[in-house]
Amino acid sequence: MEEKILKEKGRNPEEEIRALQDTLYVISGKWKIPIINSICNGNKRFREIERSIPGITTRMLSKELKALEMNKFIVRTVYPDIPVTVEYTSTEYCKSLGNVIIEMIKWGRAHKELIIR
Repeated sequence: MEEKILKEKGRNPEEEIRALQDTLYVISGKWKIPIINSICNGNKRFREIERSIPGITTRMLSKELKALEMNKFIVRTVYPDIPVTVEYTSTEYCKSLGNVIIEMIKWGRAHKELIIR
């Protein structure tokens, strides 16, 4: 009955599941959202991002930055200074996650409050 109601409203449960799985595949993991948040908060250099995220290793940050770049969330810009300077900036596509991340932060705070009561 519930599936029938969903389809009557123009929703496709199978397509919704695939879309959710795609979303989770791209942004899942312990580090991607914190990295995005750090960059959106103004941290542009590797070490700045690394210092802003407690517990992340250099290797993991490097790996996740590559994945975020591949998925068009960030842009890596290399400046030919001496020494070479590398900066990471969020794309407009990445910024489309802004409201989602803010809601995730609110939900996380509320969840923590519920659990520690």
